[in-house]
Amino acid sequence: MNSKNPKNLRFNFTVNVIDGGFFGGALGFASFMTIIPLFVSNLTDSAILIGLIPAIHAVGWQLPQLFTAPRVSRLSLYKPMALVLTLVERLPFIGLAIVAWFSPQLGVKWTLILTFFLLIWFGFGGGFTATAWQSLIAKVIPARLHGTFFGVQSAAANLIAGICAVLAGIVLVTYDYPLDFTLCFILASISVAISFVFFAMTKEERHTTPRSSLDDGQNFWQNLRNILRKERNFRWYLVSRMLTQFATMGFVFYTVYAVRVFGISEGLIGILTGLLMFTEVAMNPIMGWLGDRRGYLITLQIGMVATIASSFLALGAQGVAWFFPMFILAGVASVAAWTIPLSMTLEFGSESERPSYIGLANTLIAPSTFLAPILAGLLIDKVNYQWTFLASAIVGIATLLVLIIGVSDPRKKLDSQVVTSTSE
Repeated sequence: MNSKNPKNLRFNFTVNVIDGGFFGGALGFASFMTIIPLFVSNLTDSAILIGLIPAIHAVGWQLPQLFTAPRVSRLSLYKPMALVLTLVERLPFIGLAIVAWFSPQLGVKWTLILTFFLLIWFGFGGGFTATAWQSLIAKVIPARLHGTFFGVQSAAANLIAGICAVLAGIVLVTYDYPLDFTLCFILASISVAISFVFFAMTKEERHTTPRSSLDDGQNFWQNLRNILRKERNFRWYLVSRMLTQFATMGFVFYTVYAVRVFGISEGLIGILTGLLMFTEVAMNPIMGWLGDRRGYLITLQIGMVATIASSFLALGAQGVAWFFPMFILAGVASVAAWTIPLSMTLEFGSESERPSYIGLANTLIAPSTFLAPILAGLLIDKVNYQWTFLASAIVGIATLLVLIIGVSDPRKKLDSQVVTSTSE
């Protein structure tokens, strides 16, 4: 395998970090936390619609993974499938630029319809790519470096995203609507195109696909039921991930809250977005490194403490200054909620079962990911922002308890299996 070739390892590590970096740049110019919600807020006051923006992205990423797992488990090369699907995934950015530019002619209704159509396209494009992509990364990057790789890749993504977010803030201040958002989405399109070129450089060697219970559809789904029935620790891990979606549901409303309640300028929103990204730049390699050495469970627990603290700060915010620690803590929480599960999920089960665990760990939490922002939006529309932030904090405490009491580090079981195998 490629991971055994030092030259291929260094090359694959580098090109995939660059791929992630420029993909992150696109998400700086077209952030699901700030820029796109701000674009939509020019068209509607609905908190539910605004809350659905990151939810569509997350659900689209999560939901299809289990359904592509049977196909991925039979592949001897993951890259061709990932390459085709991720190309389709990246096309909506230029679509958003076109919709933004013609939005005055399209009107509010059609602009919203087309915007959400493109967001769904992008989200599900990523989801159909995800299982093949994660399996490819697990193949070309050795297990001992998973946390470090995902941490460094995410740090690169957030570094470039932070720079691009600040640039997006300058664009929003400098140009009038709709040119401002159009330029942001064009720059995002350029960034994902560069990202694609580097991902295409990944070197993968063909591997053998042994006949197993995963090879036919009926046995594959039976195997999934067996995993859920027998793996108590994995079930609690899934519960913690489901609850995390509700614990972090208030984050997406920080920007709109800042603008509508505290009157923060769009330029300062760009700075806060950059602060969020730069926090993630710093914390991704640190938490990835910590996870590789101490286990990923402790990093999830740290992230949930940050989630709770950020939610309580939002609940009690008295002025603009409060948003700086809120965004910093949200950055720490986002690393734990996104980067760390990418690595931790790979530690459950055997190598042949990996697509099954990847699929289960993402698809089963998709309903929670979709429902959380709807609940948050309803609380905001019917009551106020504070109720959403209070609910996030309460669920965050419950999630932390699950992580402390219900979930144990899967690496301990993995290490014991390796020791047993070696002794035999």
